[in-house]
Amino acid sequence: MSERKTVSQTTWRIFRWPLLIGVVSVIGLLAALVGDGWYDVLSWFCLGSCVILMVLAWRGWLAR
Repeated sequence: MSERKTVSQTTWRIFRWPLLIGVVSVIGLLAALVGDGWYDVLSWFCLGSCVILMVLAWRGWLAR
C-alpha cells in the first residue's frame, strides 16, 4: 500500500473562492435592486462573473 501525505491547508486557502463568489454575488444582487442604468451593467457583470468562476472551478482550472 502507498502512504498518503497529509497537507494542511489554512482557512484562507479553503474559503477564499467561496468568499469571493459570495461577496461578488451580494454586490451584484444589491446593484440589481437599487438602480437602473449602470447598476444593471454592474449587476450583470458581477452575477455573470460568478457563473464564470464556478465553471472554471468545476473544470479544475482554478486549482493550480
